[in-house]
Amino acid sequence: MNSEMAVCANALSKFYQDKKALDSLSFEIEMGSLFGFIGPDGAGKTSLFRILNSLLIPDGGTASILGFDTVKDYKQIRRIIGYMPGRFSLYQDLTVEENLKFFAGIFKTTIKENYHLIEDIYRHIEPFKNRKAGKLSGGMKQKLALSCALIHKPEVLILDEPTTGVDAVSRGEFWEMLQKLKTQNITILVSTPYMDEASLCDEVALMQEGKIMQRATPERIIEAFNETLWSVQSDKMFELLSHLSSFPEIRLVYRSGDHICFIPRKQSVEEKNLLAYLENLGHQSVKLKQIKPTIEDSFIYQMQTQN
Repeated sequence: MNSEMAVCANALSKFYQDKKALDSLSFEIEMGSLFGFIGPDGAGKTSLFRILNSLLIPDGGTASILGFDTVKDYKQIRRIIGYMPGRFSLYQDLTVEENLKFFAGIFKTTIKENYHLIEDIYRHIEPFKNRKAGKLSGGMKQKLALSCALIHKPEVLILDEPTTGVDAVSRGEFWEMLQKLKTQNITILVSTPYMDEASLCDEVALMQEGKIMQRATPERIIEAFNETLWSVQSDKMFELLSHLSSFPEIRLVYRSGDHICFIPRKQSVEEKNLLAYLENLGHQSVKLKQIKPTIEDSFIYQMQTQN
């Protein structure tokens, strides 16, 4: 194994009856990086993270963290990683402080010994240290779970969809915390269904159906999108998607927020023809413009064209 790599996977596979969750997945992640696995539910992110945490045995291939095999060396793995699962898994009937003391005790350390690691995070919830964990808000639960994952000073931090269901402000605060943790030489793996969070990672892997479709820096993924992308709005947004799908000059159509995006069959589209086509179908106040792609656009394009 390359000594500069914190995480390695070689032909990693996992099956659930007839469903293939991971399909011969291979990758390496450098030490000290903030690496994102981006993809929808069912892409295989959670299965991958559970294998890396030694909580799940792969059906094929191998994985290692800092040179330790996730199956053979599971005891060592659990000492050097911090894990935050997708669902809140702390003790709901224990207080904030009791949860933190409990996890510190498991690793034979104390809150005081590693307080510098969690100080920026824990100060948000310290005023509520006597409140039961089950009574915290979503954002506060998230901060407590991250504090518990860090209290033993892990070398690798694995976070499975940590911001799902959390408000926008808490999501922003959480990612600021991750950037600070990275400066302390902690390798961070994070999965998310939110494409806007991908731009905050050093490097991302776009996942679909247990495979990595593309891996690069966020900037390079956007640069690699060599199609012309258009945005359309009208007074009949419900019908607009199906009407655009029937226009012969358009290859791919999808909804994105409050507008419809499309990619033409050629590098350009005859705007006059499209506007006349939509007006003939009763659309008014049509807004048509060419736009710059995002990581989400790249992901949707690859997902549609590779299937």
